[in-house]
Amino acid sequence: MLNTSGVVFLQLGAMAALAFYVAANLGANDVANSMGTSVGSKALTLRQAIIVAGILEFSGAVLFGQGVSETLATGVVNAQVFAAQPQVFLIGMVSVLIACGIWLQIATSRGLPVSSSHAVVGAIAGFSCVAAGINAVDWRTIGTISLTWLATPIASGALAALFYSVVKYSILDRPDPLSQMREWIPWLSAAMLSVFGVIVLPSVVNVALVQTGAIALAHDRFGWNLPIHDIVIGIGSIGAIALTLTSWKKLESVENPEGRGEKAEGISTNSSPTPTLRHSLIEQQMARFQVLSACFVAFSHGSNDVGNAVAPLAAIAYIRRTGSFPSEDFSVPLWILVVGGGGIVIGLAIWGKNVIATVGEKIIELQPSGGFCAELATATTVLLASRFGLPVSTSHALVGAVVGVGLIKAWKTVRLQTLLSIGSAWLVTIPIAAVLGASIFSIAQLILNFRF
Repeated sequence: MLNTSGVVFLQLGAMAALAFYVAANLGANDVANSMGTSVGSKALTLRQAIIVAGILEFSGAVLFGQGVSETLATGVVNAQVFAAQPQVFLIGMVSVLIACGIWLQIATSRGLPVSSSHAVVGAIAGFSCVAAGINAVDWRTIGTISLTWLATPIASGALAALFYSVVKYSILDRPDPLSQMREWIPWLSAAMLSVFGVIVLPSVVNVALVQTGAIALAHDRFGWNLPIHDIVIGIGSIGAIALTLTSWKKLESVENPEGRGEKAEGISTNSSPTPTLRHSLIEQQMARFQVLSACFVAFSHGSNDVGNAVAPLAAIAYIRRTGSFPSEDFSVPLWILVVGGGGIVIGLAIWGKNVIATVGEKIIELQPSGGFCAELATATTVLLASRFGLPVSTSHALVGAVVGVGLIKAWKTVRLQTLLSIGSAWLVTIPIAAVLGASIFSIAQLILNFRF
């Protein structure tokens, strides 16, 4: 016979495996949010995209995923209702994990980029209404989250349209785009590194240097007083300068007649580049920026959407440890973020290609310049939301950004049928997840009759 601690360990292990399953489905569905445009524009192969996304999704989840996880774990329900019955809340969170895993797997098998945020919030609301009535749901929080869902594609689309307008009218449509590209490389580098540096680097530096004691050690040993914001500015500046110099060097190699002869097959090294060749060389350069912007989106996706998978597990672990409803001292342990990050990586590696094809190829035909702008807008939108602990939909952000690029590039090329399919999947996710969450919770109460 197992002792009590052994039973608790097995139960928690089973819940962790369930959260891992949800995270795997989330990774399979949402990997298109970070890498779909890169694969669609041929900046990365599918294999390269999966490897890069795996590393950065995991890093974002572990380093920057706690705020959204806490919002979802405790902010959607009325704490006063469940404070007296934490075990009911625990059963409900198990139901949420099962419901979300099932729906995400169904959507992924059909190549539909649904919102995991919708699924989690819908499932929590569904079981809460069954467990304790309509007042068990914090409708104000759900209202706030719903507004972010509406605002996300609009904001991301507007940013993408703005970015692509600048690239199009300042570089692509100019008589000498190569010369214009040279002038704009520092600005593109600074814009991209600023998005990452201002929003993400402070938390990364805090984890890497403050929590490890490296800054305190430098102060004690050398007398250096290094403010975090100065370190962040320094790292961002070095990165922007390095990216600019590297890009200039690459651009010189294609502007040089000898380099041009190597780059473009069948083009005479003694002739000036044709407009088609010039745009091809520009897109080659933009592809390098797109790969970096895709990395930022992968990091931002891991930081925001890991909460959708691990928030229920964090609440379950808290209740099992304390026997009470999560309170103000609630925080998400690192091992739970690791479970979520690992699940995302496994899921995107095994099942991610279906949704990548939908987002990267079936809305509009993307080139690296458009893909770069879409991904930079998506990263900006999602990372800002993560900074404020808002569980926005990365799917909404990227689809909105791709449409924004399409409207500037050639609005007639936007495939409305694909958008209608995606929009329908978004709309049905909340009610389906709510029904699944409520049904599984009811079955759990009637048949399993858990006793803790």
